[in-house]
Amino acid sequence: MKLIRFGAFGKEKIGVQVDGVNYDVSAFGGDYNEQFFAEDGLARLEEFVKANAGKLIEIPQDERIGAPFARPSKIVCIGLNYMDHAKETNAPIPAEPIIFMKSTTSLIGPYDNVMIPKDSVKTDWEVEFCIVIGKKTSYVEENEALDYVAGYVLHNDVSEREYQLERGGTWDKGKGCDTFAPMGPFMATKEEIKDINNVRIWLKVNGKTYQDGNTKDLIFSIAHVVSYVSRFMTLLPGDVISTGTPAGVGLGFNPPIYLKPGDVIELGADGLGESRQTVVAYSKN
Repeated sequence: MKLIRFGAFGKEKIGVQVDGVNYDVSAFGGDYNEQFFAEDGLARLEEFVKANAGKLIEIPQDERIGAPFARPSKIVCIGLNYMDHAKETNAPIPAEPIIFMKSTTSLIGPYDNVMIPKDSVKTDWEVEFCIVIGKKTSYVEENEALDYVAGYVLHNDVSEREYQLERGGTWDKGKGCDTFAPMGPFMATKEEIKDINNVRIWLKVNGKTYQDGNTKDLIFSIAHVVSYVSRFMTLLPGDVISTGTPAGVGLGFNPPIYLKPGDVIELGADGLGESRQTVVAYSKN
């Protein structure tokens, strides 16, 4: 099953995608949030969709598509989880997963604009494969970790490199700016992805391919990442874990390449669809 949300920002309704067509399921009630996942919402929604087959209303193609779930309690990210990306940034290969947080207020839809922060000159791109947690857990063993996963989603982990690397402190300040977490177009439930350890992910800027990686090259596997993060914080239903980016980010070029207003970012992943963002200059509104 593929979950979508649609409508104006902050007022999204819920939907599903079936055979590439988006349908309104707002009559099911509620939102795709912590309560939905915690209360067996996926199973109940599947029954609702089956019971209403042929009766669901198609969503107009010009309707805005939002992030496929409501703002989660946290967005956890894993840094330097592809060896080629660590090498391109001259960083040591991590012995354990590097954890940082991304502000939940950075979450936007898959086709919304990415806004360069005020006075930023080093805004960068990162295509990532994300995990969505389905059940509350802590200290879960790796061999049971995937039992606590609801599904997966495509993510552009937009990053401001000066804020991240040159302004002191942790990486978080370069990761959580407004619009820095486009996700979607949909959340795919677990059965939609046949092999999570062999998913191609890619990203283009202005039509040129910069990133072309595969989850088979993760230093720390998806199951390991869920287990590891759960040692340091309780994972709640609807939480997101972004698993890292392959080589090809702007920071890795000599000289570096950074985003500017008017640039168009396109990205995708096997089984998770494609998204597209236009970069715009900072605006207070």
